[in-house]
Formats: sequence, C-alpha cells, structure tokens
Amino acid sequence: MTAKTRATDDTLSLSEQDRHPMMSESDINTILMNGAQISLTKLKRAQTFDARLYYYAEIGVYLEVSLSRGAGISDATREELEEIHKEATHIHMDANKLLNILED
Repeated sequence: MTAKTRATDDTLSLSEQDRHPMMSESDINTILMNGAQISLTKLKRAQTFDARLYYYAEIGVYLEVSLSRGAGISDATREELEEIHKEATHIHMDANKLLNILED
C-alpha cells in the first residue's frame, strides 16, 4: 500500500470504506430463493387475477435472473426456482380455470 493510498484510506470513515461490499455467491442464491418463495406465498393468497398475474410474473423474473451465467447462481438454486415456477404455474392456471367456471 502506498503512502497516498494509506492517507486516502485514513481519511475515509469506516462506513465509506465498507459502503460497496461485494456480495458472495451464496448471498445472490439466498436472495433469489427468498424472493421467489415470498412471491409464491403471496400468489397462493392472491384473490384477484391481476394480483396472481403480478406474483407469477415476479417468480418468472427470479427464474430468468437465475439463467444468467457467471453470476454465481448455483445449479441447485436454478433447479429450485424451476420447481417454484412450475408450482406457481399450476396455482395460477387452476385459479384461472376456477374463475372461468364460476363466470359461466
């Protein structure tokens, strides 16, 4: 470390030095899984078509992000997100079928 770099580091507060920490690969996997699971829970509780569609789309976004190569997303996370998406598809489609039956 040069004297100039050391002087710069000394003038920055600790919070400024740590403001942009790198996320670890496990962090991104956890964020994707937790987000998709929260959206699935909300999808199950949704009472309207628009709400179901919104949460279904959110799950689709998490799945789409998981397809990014080189982002540190594990195959296990990708597979779990695919399963959540499949479950969400069935829930959304079944609710739409029921809605169509009730409207007829």
